[in-house]
Amino acid sequence: MIMVHRINDQDTVNQKTVCEVLLNALVNDDLNHILMTDEVNFHLCGNVNSQNCSYWTTVNPRDTHQKPLHSEKVIVWCSVASFGVTGPYFFEDEAGRAVTVNSAHYTEMLCTFLEPVSQRLGVETQTLWFQQDGTTSRTARTAMQVLYEMFPAHVIS
Repeated sequence: MIMVHRINDQDTVNQKTVCEVLLNALVNDDLNHILMTDEVNFHLCGNVNSQNCSYWTTVNPRDTHQKPLHSEKVIVWCSVASFGVTGPYFFEDEAGRAVTVNSAHYTEMLCTFLEPVSQRLGVETQTLWFQQDGTTSRTARTAMQVLYEMFPAHVIS
């Protein structure tokens, strides 16, 4: 069984609108104005997401692979655009330990990292599209307010 998000009528309208805007951008060669972003967990003990793994073996197929329940990890964010890569940004506390990406941490990254880097690079965020996934920490009110100020009417989430 695969769990998926239910799509409602407004989602379909929004998806169509974004597709039309992006198609128009492609025709007008404006796709150079999209900042694509994501973050990932890197487990320091060598663990990988087992959903992405298949084991093929000629010996005991019931062999177990033990790993710690909560391994040390780093959470890294970066973005890619026509002007290059922005990042990496490590989500850490004051002691340098990885922290969960919640709305407060995401908003802090936008304000203390992305905005200054964009200014230093001379990137005009007013005309740039900002693409992110739609997880709760990214779509929380505070984070979205910051994004809409930085990228007015140009947030793909």
